Amino acid sequence: MYNIIKINTKSDSKDDVKVLVIYTGGTLGMVYDAKSDGLVPFDFAQIPENLPEMARLDFDISVLTFETLLDSSNMNPSVWITLAKIIGEKYHEYDSFVILHGTDTMAYTASALSYLLENLNKPVILTGAQLPIGVARTDAKENFITALEIAAARLNNQPIISEVCIYFNSVLLRGNRARKSESVQFNAFESENYPVLAEAGVKIEYNKPYIKHHHPNAKLIVHEKLDENVVILKIFPGISEKVVRSILGIEGLKGVVMETFGSGNAPTVQWFLDLMKEFIDKGIIIYNVSQCNGGRVIQGHYQTSQYLQEIGVVSGADLTTEAAITKLMYVLGQDTYFAEKKKNLRYSIAGEMS
Repeated sequence: MYNIIKINTKSDSKDDVKVLVIYTGGTLGMVYDAKSDGLVPFDFAQIPENLPEMARLDFDISVLTFETLLDSSNMNPSVWITLAKIIGEKYHEYDSFVILHGTDTMAYTASALSYLLENLNKPVILTGAQLPIGVARTDAKENFITALEIAAARLNNQPIISEVCIYFNSVLLRGNRARKSESVQFNAFESENYPVLAEAGVKIEYNKPYIKHHHPNAKLIVHEKLDENVVILKIFPGISEKVVRSILGIEGLKGVVMETFGSGNAPTVQWFLDLMKEFIDKGIIIYNVSQCNGGRVIQGHYQTSQYLQEIGVVSGADLTTEAAITKLMYVLGQDTYFAEKKKNLRYSIAGEMS
């Protein structure tokens, strides 16, 4: 199903760090093809021609290429589970992993993997590009090379990074704290509610107090179930009862990420509160996150969110929407009691909330 090739580098020891690159598709892996006079997917067998800098890296690199390359718009939970299973299967063969991924849904994939890979003790770095590797002004080369270097970086024979991250435009971000904020600038990702983990200049400077601690004896657990019966409900001025009811009444729905105003505020009109309570009483989890990029839900801080607290809406604190929807899929997919699911949503699983 997957083709793995070994890249020739200047590594010459069997004890060198081994990095597995997982190429899923996306903008990064496009090069110019003279025959078609257009951009075509990158063939990693010809990587020395397109990225000769890789030959100078002093660690082992292998590349696993998806049989069918995916635009990030086509990413879905089954692909996230596939990625988690690949990492689980190759976990003892490789010291770290770099995932090449389209930018549009990269934060969703990073968030999902942070939950699916419980007790992760090795780097999983996602990266991509705003411009294809075959374009003159591409950002692909720097993103890819530095992501590889971060994945291979060690201190006292232990990886410096041991969590799921996104590397892009000189900054390393915790994967489940990141979100895409730009489509036309190279600084495509931001992490408003958590500091950057590293900045790459002349040297790569690590922000060690904010990096997940390494626990070498923890055993990796790969979870393989996500529940897709979820939806995002964005609150806006003028939202109607008919719209809210039609969303909450979706057949088989189990969970809703509700994007509210400011610190978790929503309308206090009676029909809205009655609808929320009606569907919460039916067993649907309502998960409250802020629409603000740097927002934090503080339910009960204002009267407009106190009612939500009273009827059983679950606070998502400072979660991003990407981290919230994937966490909801993960928690709903676990074989636990309903009360336990709601409890797990209130607390951090993989550093995704403060």
